[in-house]
Amino acid sequence: MTTRTDPTAMPHDAAVPRSSWLALGVSTLMIFLVVIDISAVNVAFPSLRADLGATDTQASWVISAYSVVVGALLLAAGRIADSVGRRKVFLPGVALFGVGSLLCGFAGSIEMLIAFRVVQAIGGAITTASGFAVVLPGFPPSKRSTAIGMAGASGALGAVVGPAIGSLLIEAFDWRAIFLMNVPLCLVILAIGPRLLQESRDPDATGRIDVAGVLLGTLAVGLVMFGIVQSEVWGLGDWRVYALAAAGLALFPMLVRRSRVHPEPLLDLALYRFGSFRAANIGVIFYGFAFTSSGLAGSLLLQDLWDQPLTTVGLAFIPGPLLASIASPLTGRLADRVGHRWVLGIGCGILAISNLLGLALYTEDPAVWSRFLPISLLGGIGVGLTVATWSSAALADIPPAKFGVAGATQNTIRQAAYAVGISMTITLIAAGDRGLGGFQAAYVWMTVCFVISAALVIWLFPAGSSSDRA
Repeated sequence: MTTRTDPTAMPHDAAVPRSSWLALGVSTLMIFLVVIDISAVNVAFPSLRADLGATDTQASWVISAYSVVVGALLLAAGRIADSVGRRKVFLPGVALFGVGSLLCGFAGSIEMLIAFRVVQAIGGAITTASGFAVVLPGFPPSKRSTAIGMAGASGALGAVVGPAIGSLLIEAFDWRAIFLMNVPLCLVILAIGPRLLQESRDPDATGRIDVAGVLLGTLAVGLVMFGIVQSEVWGLGDWRVYALAAAGLALFPMLVRRSRVHPEPLLDLALYRFGSFRAANIGVIFYGFAFTSSGLAGSLLLQDLWDQPLTTVGLAFIPGPLLASIASPLTGRLADRVGHRWVLGIGCGILAISNLLGLALYTEDPAVWSRFLPISLLGGIGVGLTVATWSSAALADIPPAKFGVAGATQNTIRQAAYAVGISMTITLIAAGDRGLGGFQAAYVWMTVCFVISAALVIWLFPAGSSSDRA
């Protein structure tokens, strides 16, 4: 497929206009909002379960439905954003997320809440797929990692304040407040976004989106994600989990064949010609297996094994993500100068060490401030070096015309890896009857995954910065 030069592409070392920084502020506000909502919902889980009279399985779908829908729709949302226009897609996504949040806040039953979370997830998928694509064309290649690092910092900050804000809102009002707080922020973004966000799209786009490919890809990812999420209920060894995953994976060869011949395929195979994109997508799989699992294992360790109150859990989790939010913008600038290979490799290595220390030092006796906090601070450094750097690494050499589908492709892989990692961690901890042995098995799993991720990115990722390769 022949690709025309994008007339909106900036020179490699051009100065960043003020409008681009303002647009980045709009995008990072939405990232902050999505992350804070996810972390706050986790805190609200016991409250909404009791208030709506839901079973554990029903309540778990308040979280799972969001994950499945976002994972299934990311590729389609990215392709549509590139073809139709990033701003045209991003702003309706913000509106849909806000409407879904409003409906969640007034849900009268667990079934209604799950249905409204699906609405919210559709908006979340659209904004996640187009959030970087709508602003990155305004940044030259030499500054894109810095921009993504700042966005990553807002995500890390959302993870810090989410549990704290969620706890305060639930205490002052009830669980509904964590959804309703999204509405005014979405209105702010919708008010200022049209003035600050510039429109951009793929100059090769004809508007003839592969509808059959979109349906095929969405079904494929949706079946795999549904199987992974349900493994937490059915058990990782249940035949239904493997049947769903196999059905979804069987559709991917059909999607690949269709993507080779359609002028605007859902899966842009040309992206895999870029070594940086290919390496980032391989390395992030093992990173994803361990990343969200680390936070989950830490939360369960504090609450189930050490029997700590929610206030202590919230306080113990603040320093690590706060350190990550400080490190992330600095990491972006470093990756712009020296490249992504060693930044990601060292970051994954630090995360492996922090999990190895947890394996060696955590016992059945609570040690929140003497052991958990120092180890989580070390992990925060590793997160600051990696969490946003994976995104900038994947997009480092990608033409601006393909930002939407490229970012969505990596986010889809990452979402699936997160789900697999969480299921594996829950299974390992449960197999040990939530005792110390189960947590030790989980820390072994996470350490190995981070080591593999570090080795892969050091081995496969191209040397030097994007400026050097350009």
